Amino acid sequence: MQVLHVCSEMFPLLKTGGLADVIGALPAAQIAEGIDTRVLLPAFPDIRRGITDAQVVTRRDTFAGRITLLFGHFNGVGIYLIDAPHLYDRPGSPYHDTNQHAYTDNVLRFALLGWVGSEMACGLDPFWRPDVVHAHDWHAGLTPAYLAARGHPAKSVFTVHNLAYQGMFYSWHMNEIELPWSFYNMHGLEFNGQLSFLKAGLYYADHITAVSPTYAREITEPQFAYGMEGLLRQRQHEGRLSGILNGVDSNIWNPQNDLLLAARYDRDSLEDKAENKRQLQIAMGLKVDDKAPAVCRGQPPDQPEGAGPGA
Repeated sequence: MQVLHVCSEMFPLLKTGGLADVIGALPAAQIAEGIDTRVLLPAFPDIRRGITDAQVVTRRDTFAGRITLLFGHFNGVGIYLIDAPHLYDRPGSPYHDTNQHAYTDNVLRFALLGWVGSEMACGLDPFWRPDVVHAHDWHAGLTPAYLAARGHPAKSVFTVHNLAYQGMFYSWHMNEIELPWSFYNMHGLEFNGQLSFLKAGLYYADHITAVSPTYAREITEPQFAYGMEGLLRQRQHEGRLSGILNGVDSNIWNPQNDLLLAARYDRDSLEDKAENKRQLQIAMGLKVDDKAPAVCRGQPPDQPEGAGPGA
């Protein structure tokens, strides 16, 4: 089986959230199980620099301009890059400018990502064609829609890492992204009067996965679904929504060899953690006190991920 992951980030090349960690680990794990797995990414500067053996596969004129499809490798995983400097060669965040404003052409930048993902299933690379195209989050959400428009040349999977970000754009952009207007309705791409890349993935994918069984249940409820609960309940009823628990890569999250820690430790030297606590207190401007409790929690700042209401 041949699988293509379509996404916008990959650890350690580029990371803004947990999506990158998954893409940094899952393809390699699938390859270890005998699955021929590759990844498709925009050629953002940090990603492009990390793929040192990239070679040209093909060049195409698209609705978003001229692109070059490259192929190389990173840590044993085959990587396709969409090289389109007019869209992706920008400093800083892949999603917004230095003033934290979303790029005004994001609709084209990420529609192109989905389009190329679909075209890969139609022979864009004449020497490799995926049986399954696995899209991740709103940035790749149009991938299943493009596959549907092309007559489903491959099966599609869509993983929700963060339902809060929905890739919302004005409906008139349908004129620019080469999808039929018949797809723009409540049973398709339309959401609250706009075009939603996230909803495209949820609606058109053959199967949806969430990052844990609990999250898969939660996103069918209004308090966690950001308006998508009706569609997600429908997909759940169809047997097309499931949760797969994200794991931790122990090669990275290992305090025994983590160079970012002031003091490294293992289960036989837990007392060495005290130095890390001391350095954290200093860094945060807190009183250095060995007896003061230190509680840390990592989560997106805009949603109650990892905790129930009232936590």
